[in-house]
Parts: sequence; structure tokens; C-alpha cells
Amino acid sequence: MKKSFNIEAEKSALLLRFSGEINLHDISRYEKKLSAFDSSAFTHLSIDLSDVPYLDTAAAIFLYNIKHSFSHATITQICENDNILATLHLVEENMRSYRPHQDENRISFSERVGKIFYEYYSGFIAFIEFFGRLFTSNLRLFTSWRYIRFKEIAFEINESAIKALGIVALTSFLIGLVIAYQSAYQLKLYGANIYIVDMLGISIFRELAPVITAIVIAGRSGSAFTAQIGSMKITQELDAMRTMGFEPFAFLVLPRIIALMITMPILIFVADIMAIFGGMIVANVDLSISPELFIDRLSRVVAAKHFFVGIFKGPFFAFLIATIGIYRGFAVKDDTQSIGFNTTKSVVEAIFAVIVCDALFSIAFTNLGI
Repeated sequence: MKKSFNIEAEKSALLLRFSGEINLHDISRYEKKLSAFDSSAFTHLSIDLSDVPYLDTAAAIFLYNIKHSFSHATITQICENDNILATLHLVEENMRSYRPHQDENRISFSERVGKIFYEYYSGFIAFIEFFGRLFTSNLRLFTSWRYIRFKEIAFEINESAIKALGIVALTSFLIGLVIAYQSAYQLKLYGANIYIVDMLGISIFRELAPVITAIVIAGRSGSAFTAQIGSMKITQELDAMRTMGFEPFAFLVLPRIIALMITMPILIFVADIMAIFGGMIVANVDLSISPELFIDRLSRVVAAKHFFVGIFKGPFFAFLIATIGIYRGFAVKDDTQSIGFNTTKSVVEAIFAVIVCDALFSIAFTNLGI
């Protein structure tokens, strides 16, 4: 049977008469022919398929789209072929349930805000669950010494702290150098050269050394925790550990947290020395303050409490950095892109948590007069 597609328009009625098989190769030609007519000008549509022996699903979708564009009109379909009717019915059922992907720009503001809050809420609940498991695992350490894995802790001390001494020392030295250099010009204007010792001592001991050290460790060790545990999750090493009866929290989580909490005060102490040393160099070169005078002034005007305040913050910063880094490692999905995403998130969240914690400590110590 010869294929044909005739369109008959009479006032507000439109008749589409098909003849022969309709398949994917005919649709573009039929659409071009039908595009010459304005669907809004017709209130009645008739589709005659009585001379069509066969049509494929592409043709059925084409007819469904025609009916959809004439949804405002009365539609009449002429067809007695059960196979064709079954194909049309199947396509119509699936097209009704199909919802095209909604453009993000079309999402309402309230829906977008709701999604953001729900994502943060879900993440917070997951972190609280992780924190609860961590707390219950820590309780086992107080029941017996055999649960403490000293070998793993020593290994993590070397990896996350001893190997970080160089970058922490260099960063702190440069911070002390820059702060002293920037302050020296202003102090010389007022003849207050000697007060650079007071400023450097208090600011470095209390705030700069702990925060700078925590930021460096968050970028170095916190991200490493996330990447290591995330890689183990992708390669199913964590599942293998559970299958063999090893608890990942005891072997992977607690040693990293304990090691970082032990070594963070030591790193802060090194940062204190290097930052003061950098400031001492600038004071000697730019303000003519000898190292002997600098050290004598530092011991007389800077109380020991400022040093101990900075050291006291270390374990808390270490706990936040290690916990967030490990949590993000366990949150990695089964794809490599997720490792990069969660590693970035762990660094950002750890630095933010350290700054918030430092602000809370500053408020508390100030109110306590420390």
C-alpha cells in the first residue's frame, strides 16, 4: 500500500488522513507538512488511521504529540486495527507518566531553600550518628588497654604530625616575619618600637600559632584522612575488613584521632617558637631590638597563661579536624569524583569548625579573665 498523508481543513475542523505504514523515517516529512497549520485555529481534530496496517512506537509518539498540541480541541480517532490501538494506548500510558527534567532555574525560591536546608539537615543527622558511634567506640578504650592500638597510633603520629613539622614551622616563621614587618612601620611612627614584643607574644601565643597550625593540618592531614578512607571505601577494603571481623573504627578512626590530638600541642609549640623567631629577626633588623632585649622583654610582659591557652586549644582543634576528615571519608560514594568533592568539603568544614571553636574559646577565656 502506498504511503500518503493528506490534510483537509474546513473552517474549524481539521482532518488528518494517513495511508500505508508509518515509521520513524516518515515522521520528519509529516511534521513539516503539518507545521503549516495553526493548531489554535481549529476546535475539532480527526485522525483517520483506517488505511494504516502498521505503525512503530516513534509514529505512535508522533500521533500523541499531535493530540497534545490539539488538547484544546475535540479529537476523534478512526482506527479498527487492534495492534495499532494497543501501540497507541501503550505509548499514551507511558507518556502520561513521563515528566521531563525540570530546569533548575524554574524551581521556585522556597523549594530551592527547602532543598538546601534539607541537605544540611540530613548531613547534620549523619554527622551526629557518626559522632555517636565514635563516642561509643571511645568508651571501649577505658575498659581495657588491649583495645588501644599503639602501633597504628605511632604510625599516624609520624604520618600526620612529624612529617608536617617542616610546613608548620615554615608557615609560622613567615607569619611571624610578615606580622612583625607590617607592624614595625606603624610602631616606629610613635616611637613604640619595644611594644612589638608585647604584640607578637600575645597574638602569636594565644591566637595565630594555634589557628595557623590547625589550618595547615586541616589542609594536609584532614584531607589525607578523607582521601585515604574514601579510596578504601571505593576499593571495598572497608567491606573486606568487616568480613574478616575487623572493626574499621578501631583500626582507622581512633588511631588517627588520638594521634592528632597528641601531636597538635607539639606542633603549636613549634609554631610558637618559629613565629617568635621570625618576629625577632624583623625586630632586630628594622627596629634595632637585640635578641637579648627581645627575649628579656618577652619573658617579663607576656604571661605564661597566653602560651598555655594556645596549647590548650590544640587537642580540640585536632579532634575537629580528624573527625570531620574521617567522616567525609566514610561519606564518599562509589565513584572517584566523590573523593575530590568530599576532600574539598572536609578541608572547608574543618577550617570553618576550627575558626568557630577558636571564637568560642576567645569569648569563654575573656569572660573568665584568662
